[in-house]
Amino acid sequence: MFKHQHPYPPFISEGTEKLIVGTLPPPRFTTGDLKPDDVDFCYGSRDGQLWQILNRIFDLNLVFENTVEAKQQRINFLKTNKIGVCDMVECAYREKIDASDLGIQNAKLRPIISILKSHQSLKTLLFTGGNSKNGPEYFFRKHLKNYPEIKLKKIIDEVPRIHQFQIHNRIIETVSLTAPSGAANRAVGSMPLYKKLKKQNPEMNTLDFRVMQYAPYFK
Repeated sequence: MFKHQHPYPPFISEGTEKLIVGTLPPPRFTTGDLKPDDVDFCYGSRDGQLWQILNRIFDLNLVFENTVEAKQQRINFLKTNKIGVCDMVECAYREKIDASDLGIQNAKLRPIISILKSHQSLKTLLFTGGNSKNGPEYFFRKHLKNYPEIKLKKIIDEVPRIHQFQIHNRIIETVSLTAPSGAANRAVGSMPLYKKLKKQNPEMNTLDFRVMQYAPYFK
């Protein structure tokens, strides 16, 4: 059984308002066996699309390589835009060493509610995936069971789904975005809106669609 330890602590700088919340990076980030075009930082997998999406939304001119420069570019962007990263899972176990959320077993979750209480500037949780089993929203809902006084209120029920909840006098919004992974491309392809836009513009692809979906929530 492989112990899949999250290699990065939460990245939350002073004044952070939005928090990107996923599950775990691929196991090679735990073992240190990175590929030349991985970036040794949150969401740095060459196979992931989050930084590609943000690169296009903000016209960042990011480099995609395993260098100090690439990591620092991402840190500078997050600090400048008051965005942090705190995935839901601190560690978990896997029988098969791969990056699938479904393969996660015995997950130890990070204390997101305590983190929100400790960082008063936080207003929004941006889930990089929904409520399917072992997705970030799924684990967040599981974590909320420890806080029966906190209730999720549904605001929008279409992807990206939006909920709100209250901590003392603060309203926190959650946004469940389509996962920025190749594995989620099939889900994107089945969305009525994507099909409609693809029909209008055959050049559109699933990355274009995510850029359109993510932009309002990151800017």
